Amino acid sequence: MAAPVSIARKSQNAPIGEAERKMRVDLAACYRLIALNGMDDLLATHISARVPGPQEHFLINPYGLLFSQVTASNLVKVDLEGNIISDSPWPINPAGFVIHSAIHGARPDVVCVIHTHTVAGMAIACMEDGLLPLSQKSLRFYNRTAYHDYEGKSDALDERSRLVRDIGDKNTLILRNHGLLVCGADIGRAYHSMLNLEKSCKAQLAAMQSGAKLNLLSPSVREHAARQHERDDVPGNGRPDAWPALLTMLDKLDASYRE
Repeated sequence: MAAPVSIARKSQNAPIGEAERKMRVDLAACYRLIALNGMDDLLATHISARVPGPQEHFLINPYGLLFSQVTASNLVKVDLEGNIISDSPWPINPAGFVIHSAIHGARPDVVCVIHTHTVAGMAIACMEDGLLPLSQKSLRFYNRTAYHDYEGKSDALDERSRLVRDIGDKNTLILRNHGLLVCGADIGRAYHSMLNLEKSCKAQLAAMQSGAKLNLLSPSVREHAARQHERDDVPGNGRPDAWPALLTMLDKLDASYRE
């Protein structure tokens, strides 16, 4: 069994640029939104975002705070080697580092990674067939979801290669017997994807628990709907972006995430 990852401190007091400042605000907002939707899990789970610029750094939550307590300033900056390089008194979750560094290191197209332990997500992750293409929400994930077998807590660096192998070029990963994970080209799209994945899991469980016969769609309709979702998710296609409206809502509820 591989030894657990070790997180070191390598503080750098470099000034924060405007691009990173905006990224911090958006990421803190994502933490608050996940909490508002009941998808947080006390100190467990994590959301990360790639820091703009040539360095391979990403931001992640301070280990010890609830999602509802995350702010732009207390997010922790870390590199792919496990060094905390921001001037922060907080540690980070070792499992969070393993999972997120694996994806950020292998997928330059990914800006944001969200991992959750919701009851619905864990239930689907415990099923042999995983997520089924039943509801309109779930069809966006048809043939676009990867699976990673459970290995215990993800606190060993050698699991990174298997995470990378299993997710491949997909943006949705179900961690078997564990939970859900999504990737996005920006924070807003990653949040939207996780919200849809969570609703898909809840709809599947509700349909299965009803005991009624499930209405199964043909593979051609499933693929057609999945491609429709992909088309709608392309930026600049005329479809409104909900992210600014979500930030406006948060500002009215509690703007402390911007601190």
